[in-house]
Amino acid sequence: MGNYENAIEIKNVTKTYDGFKLDNISFCVPKGSIMGFIGQNGAGKTTTIRSLLNITSIDSGEIRLLGLDHKKDEIDIKRRLAVVFDELPFHESFNAKNMARIFEGLYPEWDNALFAEYLDRFGLPAKKKIGQFSKGMKMKLQIACALSHNAELLVMDEATTGLDPVVRDEILHIFMEYLRSGERSILMSSHITSDLEKIADCVAFIDNGKILLTGLKDELLESHGILKTSRENAKSIDSSAAVSTRLNSFGAEIMVNDRAAVMQAYPDLVCDPATLDDIMLYYVHKNETGWS
Repeated sequence: MGNYENAIEIKNVTKTYDGFKLDNISFCVPKGSIMGFIGQNGAGKTTTIRSLLNITSIDSGEIRLLGLDHKKDEIDIKRRLAVVFDELPFHESFNAKNMARIFEGLYPEWDNALFAEYLDRFGLPAKKKIGQFSKGMKMKLQIACALSHNAELLVMDEATTGLDPVVRDEILHIFMEYLRSGERSILMSSHITSDLEKIADCVAFIDNGKILLTGLKDELLESHGILKTSRENAKSIDSSAAVSTRLNSFGAEIMVNDRAAVMQAYPDLVCDPATLDDIMLYYVHKNETGWS
């Protein structure tokens, strides 16, 4: 296991496509943590992940994985990395046993006994064709493969989408176990924030190719709140703490980024805690007045 502080470092990365731009994005995933990478579909999550893996070449900026250069050290990185995509990249006519044989050739650290354990735990048949697996089974198979070669970094793109809550919960538990040694890290992109709210240590919000906000999840949840007041009153609230204001038929809801100070300044107003979903919504609509 390498000696590095951040499992992922993305600095000033830009990538321009026809009609879309990853716009000078920067964030880090500290070693030993789970980073939730949050954004709507089309916000730039997949482009960022494809850039990390050097599937997409970036126009400018720097990406380091496990302390190594994502281009120069690509082969070394890919041995120590596991990726789980939303769509299964395995051939439909293979079975889990075939997959083990393929991975054994690819990864020096491949562990057949551990893989068999995961198959058993997930209730996955070793000899059934993958084409006959349900979506949940396919996802569990990808995860079993990902976790069976002692990878230091797990990168997941929308991996829990379309799974039922029980399966999602089971998978989240396995991730927590995987991290227990403190030497491993996870980047998990999702638009399902409730999953990330349960397990992420840090979060990065991306929208329209820009990073809106990044930091420790608990600190962001602690510092943000939703202030509820009348439309009239809303005008007199100090705008420096306000992220954005949402107007509805009952009044105004203002997302604030310093909940403690706001509660002190306006003790008679209600300031509710914010969820990751709320935070994303209010930041996405930041420059619109009275969005609903």
